[in-house]
Amino acid sequence: MTNKLSNVNIFKFRVIVDTEQDVFRDIEIETDATFEQLHEAILDAFDFEAGEMASFYMSNEQWEKGLEIPLMDMAVDAALSMKSTKLSDMLSKPSEKVLYVYDFMRMWIFYVELMEVKKDAPSTIYPRVALVYGDAPSQDSKEMDLFGSEFSEEEFTEMHGDVSDEEEGEEDMFESGEDYFDESEFNGSYGSYDDH
Repeated sequence: MTNKLSNVNIFKFRVIVDTEQDVFRDIEIETDATFEQLHEAILDAFDFEAGEMASFYMSNEQWEKGLEIPLMDMAVDAALSMKSTKLSDMLSKPSEKVLYVYDFMRMWIFYVELMEVKKDAPSTIYPRVALVYGDAPSQDSKEMDLFGSEFSEEEFTEMHGDVSDEEEGEEDMFESGEDYFDESEFNGSYGSYDDH
């Protein structure tokens, strides 16, 4: 049995889901963990099932969408992926922000802010949820938008064929490597957590 490494640095993130109610989780994870591990930790913290497309986007004070870190390399020349990118490669100090989008059909958006960089606690296994606020929404509570805001059903069918098989439709959409979500989704406001 190996001993747990000690004196490693930990990132503490506040992860706010984009809902009408204030719902967030504080997640602590090692700084040398990958974005894929953070992706899995967020899904676990909100009781979402894995299996959908996802991306992180580096962001700023206005929560604008910047550099993408996708779950999978979709382009041959893609430099970044969640599996190959460590959190410490992109983040270093409190107040840095990242957008996390899960399930491009339902467009779940999470606002991820680095709250603290600290040393690990003895005998603590990371990642871990350090704080829970509010009831997580059901993963299926958002309606699917198979066609995205850019296309009518007829245009979508013309490009991709009949999407009666939902899974086949998802594969067709993401093989093309294009964005099918409404970028204005990222300009919404989110609940303030300073009052809680």
